[in-house]
Amino acid sequence: MLDTTQLDHTESDAAPRPQEPRGCLFALSQPPLMIFLAVIGCLLLMASLHDLLLL
Repeated sequence: MLDTTQLDHTESDAAPRPQEPRGCLFALSQPPLMIFLAVIGCLLLMASLHDLLLL
């Protein structure tokens, strides 16, 4: 039988991919989250302007 437990590491050692941590800025760059936050912000803004100017 051919032993396939050892892998050829010549290609993977030549160009290792750096692992970048994903934090809060990555989460905020997602379009659905930004749309949700924009809608909530607009609702809060309209409610505060209603309280300040009309009541």
